[in-house]
Amino acid sequence: MRRTRALQAALTATALSATLVAFGSGAAHASPQHAAKPMPARVAAPYFEAWTGESPAALAAESGNKYLTLAFLQTPAAGSCTADWNGDATQPISRSTFGADIATLQARGGNAIPSFGGYSADTTGTELADSCTDVDAIAGVYEKLVTTYGISRIDLDIEADSLADTAGIDRRNQAIAKAERWADRTGHPLQFSYTLPTTTKGLETNGLAVLQNAVAHHARVDVVNIMTFDYYDGATHDMAADTRTAADGLHAQLATLYPHKSSRELWGMVGVTEMPGIDDYGPEETFTTQNAVDVERWAAARGIDTLSFWALQRDNGDCVGTGGANACSGIAQDPWYFSHTFARFARFAGLGR
Repeated sequence: MRRTRALQAALTATALSATLVAFGSGAAHASPQHAAKPMPARVAAPYFEAWTGESPAALAAESGNKYLTLAFLQTPAAGSCTADWNGDATQPISRSTFGADIATLQARGGNAIPSFGGYSADTTGTELADSCTDVDAIAGVYEKLVTTYGISRIDLDIEADSLADTAGIDRRNQAIAKAERWADRTGHPLQFSYTLPTTTKGLETNGLAVLQNAVAHHARVDVVNIMTFDYYDGATHDMAADTRTAADGLHAQLATLYPHKSSRELWGMVGVTEMPGIDDYGPEETFTTQNAVDVERWAAARGIDTLSFWALQRDNGDCVGTGGANACSGIAQDPWYFSHTFARFARFAGLGR
């Protein structure tokens, strides 16, 4: 994710607890607490700001979410091959860190989606594949997440400088393909999602290039999750309408990348992440409660894969008029309004709504 929230994360992460990831393709992998289950065809999975010291399982229970996207993993310094939560090297990926929370989500029928990158990592050379030049080590980190936590999707939030790091893009997609082969060989369900910035008409050229490189390396991308906010184009936006046009543009771009897929299959690769309330740009980009209703209905009708938003801790109306806050939406709303609205998307999966 971008700008204000990520910059705040960079300042906060060093003082708050997170989780360290051990790396290396030869590393011994811990046994998962729960065997990984495949992701459902529709999932509502808001981002959880992992640097705050809060319990993801507790907030999931309060908000009614079954799935959470945990943000972010990055290396402690450029050049490292060790990925830590928010670059904090004090807590490794292990069942002692986030393990109980993830196990609780799984016991409730959900799961966590670990997310790499974000604006802070992507602008400091600490996104894992930008930082680490060893493809085997990058793949080993992905594999360790699966075996430690029993997760079945990994998210890669690639934006800002990371979109221009062609070597990092190349390594990342090689590592995805390698981890996918490992997962197939060992019987672990594993998906990868790319979270990318978008215009109101679809991906920019640099975002599309990430996916073109994935195709070239035979890296299966299961979900392309567009961030339908922070357009920074000086316009006043109908955020729901612009979500639809951005997704239409993405669908057309995916059709060129995957010409053998049906339109329905292509929509099934689409993910959308909103920013409830006033985003980082300001009031001109305000995602309203009615926008949430409209987007949820559209997403269900289109049959997209994922609905998400940045971030769970913002899903309240405690700071009306404030844009880009980490802990509130900046608009008048009931607590957990956006969680409850997007939960319908997953709840009615397969029921023909």
